[in-house]
Amino acid sequence: MADPYAILGVQRGASEQEIKSAYRKLAKELHPDRNTDNPKATERFSEATRAYDLLSDKDERAKFDRGEIDIDGNPAMPFGGGFGGGFRGAGGARGASPRGGSARDFEGFGGGEEVDLGDIFEGLFGRGGPGAGMGAGMGAGMGGAGGQRRGVPPQRGANRSYRMRVPFVEAAALSSQRISLSDGATIDLKLPAGVEDGTQMRLKGKGEQGPGGTGDALVTIEIEPHPFFTREGADVRLELPVTLDEAVRGARIRVPTVEGPVMLTVAPGTGSGKVLRLKGRGFSRKGGGRGDQLVTVAIQLPEDLSELARRLEGWEETTPVRARFGL
Repeated sequence: MADPYAILGVQRGASEQEIKSAYRKLAKELHPDRNTDNPKATERFSEATRAYDLLSDKDERAKFDRGEIDIDGNPAMPFGGGFGGGFRGAGGARGASPRGGSARDFEGFGGGEEVDLGDIFEGLFGRGGPGAGMGAGMGAGMGGAGGQRRGVPPQRGANRSYRMRVPFVEAAALSSQRISLSDGATIDLKLPAGVEDGTQMRLKGKGEQGPGGTGDALVTIEIEPHPFFTREGADVRLELPVTLDEAVRGARIRVPTVEGPVMLTVAPGTGSGKVLRLKGRGFSRKGGGRGDQLVTVAIQLPEDLSELARRLEGWEETTPVRARFGL
């Protein structure tokens, strides 16, 4: 079984920040845009992303550590497909049990969905259930013909659960996402304003058929990490490398955003750590409007400092840059 810790190069007790840092380092190195001629790098990027998805989810990580699931979230025990496990349907959706109930809902018989024990026994032993040969009285006591209990309204069909991975920039731009359901239907979903990792969308009537009506499809959004963008509420952050010459003299620099590159003005004398703001270049807000892109300047010195040292010979900076320390 693939080990997500080994894939990211971290220890089992690694903190969330250590896991995130390890993934970002690998993502920058292996991203397909930087390795167009290296399919192995693309494969490793996908593997690292799967590992990060698992370990960044506290519940899923705990299940993996207990040996209950594998790196893909599939059950690692007998009968896992029908008891608390998940499957990946068309389009990579995961989470629905073979009879349509949510894997998480089934655990402990208490995640919000009513579980029909008659249906479970039917799946294990056949239509008659374990008491099929125990006489008509027992059959009637458990619900009579078809398992329907007297005086109880017919149940709606079970809900189906899916997980849909959305690229970071597409989530920011609210780009429509196509998902394939287990019945073969393909639907284009419009992402809601304020979408974030874990947002759940409900598709009415796209679940299991039942005597009391059809259940729903529950789609949980997973926003993929980005190699150089990070999210902070509705804002997007980016660390921008700037040469010493650009920082001293000032420059117009081409900067990536979630909607494509734009030109940004760096004023003369800009120092490392300076935050520049691009209005309306972030994620949408539930109440309307969008966040900003916050660009942090990071001055990069040249690898070969000999020419710079020669030019600075005889010059000394006298500004008391550490005076606030009182030293």
